[in-house]
Amino acid sequence: MSDWQSTATEFGKLLLLKVSCLVFRVRIMKLYDRLIQTQRQRISDGAIVPILDGCNTPRQLVLIWSQLGDFDNLEYAWWLKREAEVLRSTEVAVRAVGIGDRASGEKFCEYTGFPPDCLFVDPTAELHQQLELYSGLSLKLPLLSTEQNAWFNLLLMCAGIGSPGTLTEVFRGYRGDRTAPQLIGDDETVKAAPLPPLKGSTFRWAGGSGFQRPFELATLRLRNMTEVLSHWKTYVPNSAYLTQRGATFLFNAQGELLYEHRDRAILGFAAQMNQPLAFLEELSE
Repeated sequence: MSDWQSTATEFGKLLLLKVSCLVFRVRIMKLYDRLIQTQRQRISDGAIVPILDGCNTPRQLVLIWSQLGDFDNLEYAWWLKREAEVLRSTEVAVRAVGIGDRASGEKFCEYTGFPPDCLFVDPTAELHQQLELYSGLSLKLPLLSTEQNAWFNLLLMCAGIGSPGTLTEVFRGYRGDRTAPQLIGDDETVKAAPLPPLKGSTFRWAGGSGFQRPFELATLRLRNMTEVLSHWKTYVPNSAYLTQRGATFLFNAQGELLYEHRDRAILGFAAQMNQPLAFLEELSE
């Protein structure tokens, strides 16, 4: 190959790389533009306002959640509450949009402690579809209604079909994880029916302290399950969207994407389920 052909080839590669970067940047800016223009009902006052209204911080963490009765979201909210000081110190404003209505949003905030002025609802998962998020398994049996098909697909996803990593994550909740932090304080009491109230110190007998002990995460998930099933119609007013998954986006003040995770599975709301908010650590370095 001659020198000019080699130069032309390298120039072509460089041009292709620059075009790819430009296309990616345009896609990201379109994502932020869509979010900043999106209006939904806010739980705190019922007003229809932009979901990023009042985000005057250096960074915005935008959470697109599935059904508010989805156990993933209750667990995600638990982690956000646990890491509230990290969010404050790194100046990250949090906004979440979940599938449901205002009643389900109010119940969600009451149980999880998530601030109602930061939660919005999308009853028909329109934003999820616009962002092309994973809708979950979508097999359709002709004799079943839309809601019944959603239940059928949800059960298959719970078994790991069309939901990679779900069973592994379920088992992690039972067997423990030494790479994850301790979740329940020794002086804390957990009420997760049908189990009797459990003191956090009980879990020391299952393996020690300072890490996620066996059955510790499973107990928290059982508590969430009991809460949702006890108020199912409130949390899930429309079961047609049971399989819809969500996403996590972190932007800076200029609308540039700093982090992105798109859920592909039940119990897959984070890239690192042992430390779901680990991506925030880079902000404090």
